[in-house]
Amino acid sequence: MSVPGPPTPDGVLTGPPEGLGAGDPTPGLSDTSPDEGLIEDLTIEDKAVEQLAEGLLSHYLPDLQRSKQALQELTQNQVVLLDTLEQEISKFKECHSMLDINALFTEAKHYHTKLVNIRKEMLMLHEKTSKLKKRALKLQQKRQKEELEREQQREKEFEREKQLTAKPAKRT
Repeated sequence: MSVPGPPTPDGVLTGPPEGLGAGDPTPGLSDTSPDEGLIEDLTIEDKAVEQLAEGLLSHYLPDLQRSKQALQELTQNQVVLLDTLEQEISKFKECHSMLDINALFTEAKHYHTKLVNIRKEMLMLHEKTSKLKKRALKLQQKRQKEELEREQQREKEFEREKQLTAKPAKRT
């Protein structure tokens, strides 16, 4: 049996470990096929994987469930906030339309006042034109009367002059 030499400064052994000779088999390894222990290893590995998965799930699942519930609550709160926001927007639109309606009523009142003033002015103008027509008619009648009187006066003067004019005597 050979004894390994002192370890090298980098920690690598230069020979076989103590208690093993150069031709001795390595413990845990056999000359059998490498597939013989594979089935046992797989069942052990499956159990280990299952246990590791269960451990991992048991560790993270409560936090994930709480996060899921928190996200659901946030989603519900967002829906409620969106509904509330839509209601507020509709209220603002109503207020804005009310302002527009108020502006329209104010404008309508303004134009109604203008219309009333125009109507009063038209009535006043109608009265004035009626008075002017009556006055014009009276003036025309007065002129016609005066002209008729002048004509009659002329005829009277003409008749008078005719009568005043010497008539030659009739000789028979």
